[in-house]
Amino acid sequence: MVDVGKWPIFTLLSPQEIASIRKACVFGTSANEAIYITHNDEVFVFGLNCSNCLGTGDNQSTIVPKKLEALCGKKISSLSYGSGPHVVLCTEDGEVYAWGHNGYSQLGNGTTNQGITPVQVCTNLLIKKVVEVACGSHHSMALSFDGDLYAWGYNNCGQVGSGSTANQPTPRRVSNCLQGKMVVGIACGQTSSMAVVNNGEVYGWGYNGNGQLGLGNNGNQLTPCRVAALHGVCILQIACGYAHTLALTDEGLLYAWGANTYGQLGTGNKSNQLSPVQIMMEKERGKKEVQECRCIGLWRLSAAKTQSGQVYMWGQCRGQSVIFPHLTHFACTDDVFACFATPAVMWRLLSVEHEDFLTVAESLKKEFDSPETSDLKFRVDGKYIHVHKAVLKIRCEHFRTMFQSYWNEDMKEVIEIDQFSYPVYRAFLEYLYTDSVDLPPEDAIGLLDLATSYCENRLKKLCQHIIKRGITVENAFSLLSAAVRYDAEDLEEFCFKFCVNHLTEVTQTTAFWQMDGPLLKEFIAKASKCGAFKN
Repeated sequence: MVDVGKWPIFTLLSPQEIASIRKACVFGTSANEAIYITHNDEVFVFGLNCSNCLGTGDNQSTIVPKKLEALCGKKISSLSYGSGPHVVLCTEDGEVYAWGHNGYSQLGNGTTNQGITPVQVCTNLLIKKVVEVACGSHHSMALSFDGDLYAWGYNNCGQVGSGSTANQPTPRRVSNCLQGKMVVGIACGQTSSMAVVNNGEVYGWGYNGNGQLGLGNNGNQLTPCRVAALHGVCILQIACGYAHTLALTDEGLLYAWGANTYGQLGTGNKSNQLSPVQIMMEKERGKKEVQECRCIGLWRLSAAKTQSGQVYMWGQCRGQSVIFPHLTHFACTDDVFACFATPAVMWRLLSVEHEDFLTVAESLKKEFDSPETSDLKFRVDGKYIHVHKAVLKIRCEHFRTMFQSYWNEDMKEVIEIDQFSYPVYRAFLEYLYTDSVDLPPEDAIGLLDLATSYCENRLKKLCQHIIKRGITVENAFSLLSAAVRYDAEDLEEFCFKFCVNHLTEVTQTTAFWQMDGPLLKEFIAKASKCGAFKN
């Protein structure tokens, strides 16, 4: 299960919006853009919008999700992005859409005009059902259901595979050595391309200055060239980082080659590898069969998951070079990129699974004020609140003491409360079930009184936070008075400074003239020392 909350940008969304997400991807060179698909198959974007990469039709950033009407209901199946950034995706029906940066025709529409909204990529793809897309820095690839591979965009190093270095403005079928072969997997490095065919052979083309094509040399390739060093093994999966490559065999063996500046190959050193070398997950314990391998085309971080469920990472981990595969506590490779990629982007469009079972905390929250399961009722202002003795005893020292055999309350099924109002007491009991408080500042004063009486220090801090957040000119003196009364020194200082900073306005309120004489004198004296009356 992928928890999108691990990616910082998703903290902008409400719990309700998070719960609606079925698929999501965080992208961009600073992880400042995101796209997500809801259970209703609606598509939303938010973020910085570099190069119009949100596809909203304008160049405005947004922290509030905007709906992409053109993609709603399209059933997106694969998505990739470049460093411009540009975005390319395909749907379950095999259609391809692209938008964003287009300086090198990486959108495949035959122009270099910026793509401000998602537009279908038509040339040579209309009659094809595309099942997978991949993006390099400024080039794009699409793989069809029948194994044909198409590429377009920036081609300075031959990454499009056309046999030249001229940019390719529209999708062109990659042939040469791939002619007659069925491609089953694709990946892009920054300026290189890789493909796996159905017999397990691997082909690479484009930039090879760091050996990322695995050909035993560092010369660029303008057309696909087979990685001969992998002869005799069957590759199932390929992944490309910025300038390195990982390949996984059908026997769970992991190979790596290319750039190794940060140890991203996992070889135990920082030397580039021009040919594939086998990577061991734990050098002391022998071979670990790998189930999946991951890296991101824009970065230098690698991750793998073994068949026993262990997740390893290596390479550039938040600026630190990890040269051997390091065993983590994560349950999936996606978490590696959420926590250790810099910035925290996703390597693909991730599926978000919302599990049906409730956690202990969620179950407690659900059962608050539930007549069906409660064994105790409080009556406040004539209204009942249903609770559970065991929960109250576990969560609150006041109730733990109350429900002793020698207290009368221990034998009662209904307890009368007359010293606090219904909203205040209900909020207190709900806090014991949820650890949260949702009250207006005026009621939070009463809850602060209760928290003081019951010696609930954390609740006192929460109340003070609510009061600070809700302070206004009209209620400032009332809140100051409450802070003094309940010995909340931090809150008192906050309210005092607010009153001084808005002195003219607050002295004209009813609350100011209703303040107790001694407190008013103390406020005036203290404000004078601060120079509040100099003018």
